Formats: sequence, C-alpha cells, structure tokens
Amino acid sequence: MSNKVYAVFGASGFGREVMPVLREQAKGSQLFFVDDNRTHNEVNGHQVISYEQFLGLDVESKFITIAIADSTIRKKLAERCMVDGVAIVDVVAANSVVLDGVQIGEGAILCPFTMITSNVKVGIGFHANIYSYVAHDCVIGDYVTFAPGVKCNGNIEIGDFAYIGTGAIIKQGRPGKQLRIGKGAVVGMGAVVTKDVADGAVVVGNPAKPLARKGLGTNG
Repeated sequence: MSNKVYAVFGASGFGREVMPVLREQAKGSQLFFVDDNRTHNEVNGHQVISYEQFLGLDVESKFITIAIADSTIRKKLAERCMVDGVAIVDVVAANSVVLDGVQIGEGAILCPFTMITSNVKVGIGFHANIYSYVAHDCVIGDYVTFAPGVKCNGNIEIGDFAYIGTGAIIKQGRPGKQLRIGKGAVVGMGAVVTKDVADGAVVVGNPAKPLARKGLGTNG
C-alpha cells in the first residue's frame, strides 16, 4: 500500500459521482468509499469500509472528501475527521472553471461542468453539483449545497447551510444591495428566486414563495 490513501465519505448516489473525479485527481493512489451504513462491500470497483477501518489503515497520510448532501451532517463529519488527523481534500473536476479573484474554503466539491466566475468568496464545505454556477461578486457561506443545474447570478449572498435545489435560478442582485438567501434556507427544485429568502425558510415556485405549512390555517 502507498503512503497515501484517499476516500469518499458516503457510498450513495452523490458519492459514486464524486469518486471518478477524485480518482482522476489522485492518480496512482488507493481509494476507498467510507460508509458506516454500507450495504455492499464494494461499489464500482472500490472497497467500502467503515470509518474506523479507514482510521486503522497503516499509511502515512489519509485524505477524505465528504459527499454527504445534508450540510449539518457534513459539518459534523468534517469536524470528526479533523480531530482524527484526517485531511479534508478538495475535489475539483478537470472541466470545472474558476475565474479571477475567487476564494474557496477547504472541503469543496466542484463537480463536472461547474463554474465559479470572478470575485466570488465561498466558505468551507461547499458542494456544487453538475452544471451549476456561481456568478461574479457572490458571497457563499459555509456548508452550502447546490444541487444540479443551479444558476446563482451575480451579487448574491447565501447563508451557511443553505440548500439550493435542482434547476433553481437566483435573480441577480445589485452592488451594495445583494439578494440574500438566509442561513439554513431551502430553495426548492426549479424555483425562481426574485427577492430575499429569510433564515430557515423553504421557498418554491416561480416566483419563489414560502412553502405553505399544512395545518396552519387562520381563524374566521
């Protein structure tokens, strides 16, 4: 075994999409899936092991990427890895595009055909799924998740732990008056966001509006 091993934390659908990107990036290294709830011992030619088994590998350095969509779980796993001396590795597809003046925190996954344009600041643990983009002058918080095909236009601020659903479009803000997606907010699949979204809100539709909660009617 080489002195370095790499792993994808999570052997479900997204993890299986991330593995080929990591494999290309870490050519010649041994790779594993890490999944404590594994149902198979091997997936797509890579052994699936528990986290404790991964820690027990007799190697000099261990690197992992966390392919878990739930941002709060992703944060907990990242913190666990850091305590255990496991390095969080960025996974960046060869055909992704990152332009000038971009800052990206550690633990990012940029899937194939993603783009981050100029003068963008991105926090830690960011996931950008296939065909999604972040345009100029955006500020993205920690552990934000973009599903496939998200269109985040310029001058947008997205709070920590927000989830932006497949095909959602976020209208461009203005310099000094960014359109804001709040902390922990969820933007539904295909939603078109034209105004600020509050912390923790769930918005759907075109234009995006807060999701009505069942059983919360009004008297009269």
